[in-house]
Amino acid sequence: MHPLKDRSKSFYDFVALDMKKLSVITILLCFLFGSTVIAQKFRPRDRGLEIGLFNTGKWNAITDVAGVTVGHETVIETDSIRTGVTVIIPHQGNLYQEKVMAAVHVTNGYGKAVGFTQIEELGTIETPIGLTNTLNTFSVADDILGYMLAVPGHQGTVNPVVGETNDGRLNDIAGRHVQNHHTLNAIRNAKSGLVAEGSVGAGTGTRALGFKGGIGTASRVLPKEAGGYTVGVLVQTNFGGSLMINGAPVGRELKKSPFASQIPYDEDEGSCMIVIATDAPLSNRNLKRMAKRVDHAFGRVGAYSSNGSGDYAIIFSTHRANRVTGGTGQFGGSNEIEVSRKDIRNRNMSALFMATVEATEEAIINSLFMAETVSSRYGTMEALPVDKTMQILKKYKALNWNKKLYPWKK
Repeated sequence: MHPLKDRSKSFYDFVALDMKKLSVITILLCFLFGSTVIAQKFRPRDRGLEIGLFNTGKWNAITDVAGVTVGHETVIETDSIRTGVTVIIPHQGNLYQEKVMAAVHVTNGYGKAVGFTQIEELGTIETPIGLTNTLNTFSVADDILGYMLAVPGHQGTVNPVVGETNDGRLNDIAGRHVQNHHTLNAIRNAKSGLVAEGSVGAGTGTRALGFKGGIGTASRVLPKEAGGYTVGVLVQTNFGGSLMINGAPVGRELKKSPFASQIPYDEDEGSCMIVIATDAPLSNRNLKRMAKRVDHAFGRVGAYSSNGSGDYAIIFSTHRANRVTGGTGQFGGSNEIEVSRKDIRNRNMSALFMATVEATEEAIINSLFMAETVSSRYGTMEALPVDKTMQILKKYKALNWNKKLYPWKK
């Protein structure tokens, strides 16, 4: 068995250890994995890099939104398969019978998104959300469909939701190696709490901003006077640009920028999937307004959405009062003609907008810091050189830049 096979499971054991033990384990991992994988130790905040103004949730993850769970299945075999699937489940009830309010936003539509038109039309999500590689999009959608058809109480049709990025530069993408049992394992093993990041699940074979990309996640908790709501984000990064962190030109300093005369890289790599969860009571109209704010986060990290980049945001609210109960159309549901739902006033949306930008920005940076160098027969994608990056951030005074200005932060 490849040593990365059980990485998503072992992650939860590692994080419970103290820093000294974790360092020893990291050294051992580097020795065992050789040139194929180089393990990164800590998240950016563990290294003194803070992004944004709002406080994070307990896990600084999409799972800080109560009820949301995440599952990964990493598929690494022979010298050519470097892929996987990641599943986000909005709540632990029957999703078909308790649909969540939702919306989608497309920054650049070069992608193979499944289920988005129904979200756009009806404003709800009724299945787990799947992320995978481009050519497994449709098989993962079929896997989710089969899973939902077996859920008790199902009637009528069902709308699986799947997004993708192209991992073909590190993976035998045409082989479509994500199988039904991989998707089902990701669903069954989905957990709350800490979320494995980096070269895991749907992020196993991805690249971003000139370095190894992957899965990243982050969260923000609004102050009580702004509602106290939580916003969580999970990203699958696989896009181009010149990396910026807290305003520091990291990509330029490391000579990793598209169109550069020195050591350029493929400027047309893509894409990015962004999943946003919140417990705020929102209509699909205001959810869509929130989702649009990911474009600001994209700009902050140095992205520009190239021609071949499929950049999508999927957003949902877990708020119970706004769930749509029963089936669709003639199947199930209330006989009442009118419904009553909660929504936040337009003038009070700004804090949620800002939280979305901050959490998306940090999730993208987390995906880079936590990713490991991955090699296959198709080539090697090096991880972000974290130590050099930290030196650049110090040079540009981009570490803990908000401490003096905002002493109220925890």
